[in-house]
Amino acid sequence: MAVKFFGQFLVEKGVVSREILLQAIGLQESVNLSFGATSLAMGILTEADIERVHNAQRIEDLRFGDMAVKLGLLTGDQMMQVLARQKNTHLYIGEALVKVGGLQADALPKYLDYFKADQAQYITDTVTIPAGIPEPKVWEMVVDLSYKMLTRVALLVFRPEPCFVAERLPAMDLYAAMDFTGDISGSYLMGVTAATRAKIAKAILKEPNVDNEPKEVLDDTVMEFVNVVMGNIAAKAAQIGKSVEIAPPEIIDTPDGIPVPAGHKALCFPVCLSDGDRVELAVFIKE
Repeated sequence: MAVKFFGQFLVEKGVVSREILLQAIGLQESVNLSFGATSLAMGILTEADIERVHNAQRIEDLRFGDMAVKLGLLTGDQMMQVLARQKNTHLYIGEALVKVGGLQADALPKYLDYFKADQAQYITDTVTIPAGIPEPKVWEMVVDLSYKMLTRVALLVFRPEPCFVAERLPAMDLYAAMDFTGDISGSYLMGVTAATRAKIAKAILKEPNVDNEPKEVLDDTVMEFVNVVMGNIAAKAAQIGKSVEIAPPEIIDTPDGIPVPAGHKALCFPVCLSDGDRVELAVFIKE
């Protein structure tokens, strides 16, 4: 058993095919617009407004609507109108699977019950740092901001897996890493597959297709994401009285995974993506 999405669960049980699931996810993505895209469709914000909000979110921990209000681009009432539109039009994956012919509508409740029972042990709204990790509140903040940036900047749909301590990070297509020093010291790492790197590149470059982009450009977008995350972490750390200096990010190509350096502990907090892929997130904490 492991953290997974409903669609992934159905594929593993042989109820639907991966091809049908991808069709349903595509339908979901066309219907479930982001806050910015919804406000644009409603004629409340412009493309330039959305870009301004996204840029501001890279340096301050605020949701899109709250940031738009702070910047004077939306009123509080307008923000609630957009949220109501999103809620009223939201399409769940089970409903999407029914619409694309992957499931019968009357079978959906049964499979949802099976899925909820399978995933009950993983349902939590809190980040739990394993015992033995120093400064747990600091690392809760690091994990929380990482999840927020995955949603706001990388535009990824995911479910977090429990945090754990590891002796080695698993092999991925690439890792982006960023060292940090100060009151807390270590390295922040993000491992992705080539497919997820392309998703991050689309979000960072704001392009619908990145198939023709060279590897160096795609790698740069993963490093830029890590840079954004660590920038937010450094800013938030300062607010709680911790000084953190960050070094430039780098790409680590390693086919066999990454061992934890001597004198460090590895706090891992991977996430499961809606298409079944994974992102490996970790910090090597200097002891």
